[in-house]
Amino acid sequence: MITASQVKELREKTGAGMMDCKKALEETQGDLDKAVDWLREKGIAKAAKKAGRIAAEGLTRVKVLGNKAVVYEINSETDFVAKNDQFLQLLDLTGEALLGNSVKTLEEALAAPVNGRTVGDFVTDATATIGEKITLRRFEVVEKTEDEVFGSYIHMGGKISVVVKLSAGSSAEVAKDMAMQVASMNPSFISRAHMSQEFIEHERNIQREIIKNDEALAGKPEKVREGIMEGRLSKSLQETSLVDQIYFKNQDMKVAEVLKQEKAEVFSFVRYAVGEGIEKKEDNFAEEVYNTFGN
Repeated sequence: MITASQVKELREKTGAGMMDCKKALEETQGDLDKAVDWLREKGIAKAAKKAGRIAAEGLTRVKVLGNKAVVYEINSETDFVAKNDQFLQLLDLTGEALLGNSVKTLEEALAAPVNGRTVGDFVTDATATIGEKITLRRFEVVEKTEDEVFGSYIHMGGKISVVVKLSAGSSAEVAKDMAMQVASMNPSFISRAHMSQEFIEHERNIQREIIKNDEALAGKPEKVREGIMEGRLSKSLQETSLVDQIYFKNQDMKVAEVLKQEKAEVFSFVRYAVGEGIEKKEDNFAEEVYNTFGN
């Protein structure tokens, strides 16, 4: 039996209507990932990108110190609290602790010393004083060699934070631009070479099913439909590949051209957006459940 919570989770991942989500889950025996694919194949939903539609409050930050950078996220219950001076101070102290200590887990991060106390102490204090649950949700540390270059960018005061690592000789300007590109266009990979064959085949099968369900192409020869499918697959993969994206500063250039022109190469990037994958309460959900499932 398909539950309301399953439907809600699928809806939040895809943006599809509740009845469509319920149908997808019924068709796939409740398998969430297969239900996402089913909706995409029917043209009802686009590819889910790490549940990017789901929102939560708080801020992300990126801090760089020498050859070490860290991207991290601290959540609060309301956007108002994210502007609180104590919350902002907690953000800064946490960044200092993450850069100043060798930590790999959230437990180690909360135990990291800063200003004579621990990050966990400051989180507890903020929760008690502000009156909302404050959480250090995640972080990622990136290290580079002396010659490599970091590019970082914080968007909308911390709604999105990015750090990019580039090859030696890359200019500070192109490093910053690459961080802004990642923030604005949200690629999943540096290039197609970084995509697993399994991922590419999965996307190919999705496009093949979309073609199969397109009545306008029903009379086309198999070779023609296969060509259309490969074209759509290529476009889909380009959108998720950093170097194949259109450069945000010049719509006539791709990122790969800019990097070649600047004699630069992107080695890695980390992008955090506030609330990715966190469920936020929706006031009208009860009504939608009633309309979908009845009494």
